[in-house]
Order: sequence, then structure tokens, then C-alpha cells
Amino acid sequence: SGDKIFIGRRNIQSLFWSIKKEKIMENKKILIIDNDPDFVVATTVVLEAKGYKVFSAKDRKDGIEKVGHVLPDLIIMDVMMEKMSDGFDLTREIKNDERYKKIPILMLTAVGEKTGFSFSKNAGDEVWLPVDDYAEKPVKPKELIAKIEKLILK
Repeated sequence: SGDKIFIGRRNIQSLFWSIKKEKIMENKKILIIDNDPDFVVATTVVLEAKGYKVFSAKDRKDGIEKVGHVLPDLIIMDVMMEKMSDGFDLTREIKNDERYKKIPILMLTAVGEKTGFSFSKNAGDEVWLPVDDYAEKPVKPKELIAKIEKLILK
């Protein structure tokens, strides 16, 4: 008499979905546009551990060049770089360009922590803040991955 293993339909569906999701995410390109090298390194480690190909840009000018060269599947955008409005300006530039406007943008920033102002309710406003999602820094790796997966699978 051998050991019997029972795998229910839900277990199979759940296993199938997690394998399929991993395959979908494998080799997806993420561009981090942020002037904080520590944040970029830490985030790169988390994303590469999940199988993403990660690219980075340190400012607005470098960011728009990399968008064109890399054609990322998702962009992680900081708000404040050289100028306080760089993230907003670059986001609008990307979303107004026919070649790039469908690339999801996840805006991450510590502005709320520094100023007390929250952008979360404005995320998705096509004029003021045309990003696909928003999170405050510091963001937990699990939350970051969940937001990225949601945007890429959209």
C-alpha cells in the first residue's frame, strides 16, 4: 500500500496560477527612476530576486533616455529628483508620448513623510498625477511586489 496524495481542484488551480504568474513576470523589465542610490540598490535586489530585469536612471534626462532604450514593462518613479517637480514632469512627458503612454507607472516617494501631503487620492488623475499607482517610501518589499504584479498583469 503506497501513500496516496490527494490534490483538489482548487489546489491545482492555485498551483497553476502561481506557476503561470511566475512565467508572466519572468524577464519583465522594470525601470527605476530615482536619484537615491541606496533606494535603487535595495529595490534592485528585491526585484531581481523575483526574476525581473532591472534598469535605473538617476534623473529626468537619464530617465526619458532609458525609457526609449529599455522600453520597460513598468516604471517606478520618484517625485523629487534634481527639482521637486521632476517626477511629475517626467510622468506627464511619458504619458503624453504615444510610444510610451501604456507603460504603467508606480510612483514611490517620501514627499508625504517630509511634507504631510498625500498624493494617493490623486493617483490616476490624467492631468495632475497620471500614474497607475502610488506608494509612500519606505515601502515594504511584499507590498512593492504586489503593486508591481497588479500593474503588470492589468
